[in-house]
Amino acid sequence: MTAPNEMVFVVDDDPAVCTALKRLIRSVGIEALTFTSAGDFLRATRPDVPGCLVLDVRLPDLSGLNLQEKLTEAKIDLPIVFITGHGDVPMTVRAMKGGALEFLTKPVKEQDLLEAIQRGIEQHRRQLAKRAEACELQRRYDSLTPREREVFPLVTSGLLNKQIAAELGASEKTIKIHRAQVMHKMKAESLAHLVRIAERLGLVPSGSNAP
Repeated sequence: MTAPNEMVFVVDDDPAVCTALKRLIRSVGIEALTFTSAGDFLRATRPDVPGCLVLDVRLPDLSGLNLQEKLTEAKIDLPIVFITGHGDVPMTVRAMKGGALEFLTKPVKEQDLLEAIQRGIEQHRRQLAKRAEACELQRRYDSLTPREREVFPLVTSGLLNKQIAAELGASEKTIKIHRAQVMHKMKAESLAHLVRIAERLGLVPSGSNAP
């Protein structure tokens, strides 16, 4: 079976609501999986594709708000659209402070829900892309030799080869070779590009004055 391009997870203790929401979501070409409890959702295997979670506040085991906290603790960055038939201001504030994308009151307007879902999917798509980029940069960094890792931050701090050579007690020619290898392995097109890569890796402060 081909993996879906996008996936919406629906958690609501009313099977009829789950069925209706699944039908609505699928009507716009997005795959949906439904669960009637937070526990079922947490135990399920979820495809690593752009998606979002449509979550009822009141559930038989964990509440939707408690599930939100558990996902945050587990660093699961799935955007959440809350739906509830019993919303109040403190509940809404807690959900939004916890990073919820939207808080909708039942009966939910179909267009409002679909728009919120689309925003959630796009947000998650950007998060996944950013995470994939970070993993790739880390993979490249891990390919550097210990000496190249010493040279890397010195290069991005703006030091010249002869200054780095003096700092590390090596010849300028050797540093030139290490510097070229760092650029090649990190796939940096320029020194400025290498600085941006170093910032992403946390090797230099963001907004560094290095060239």
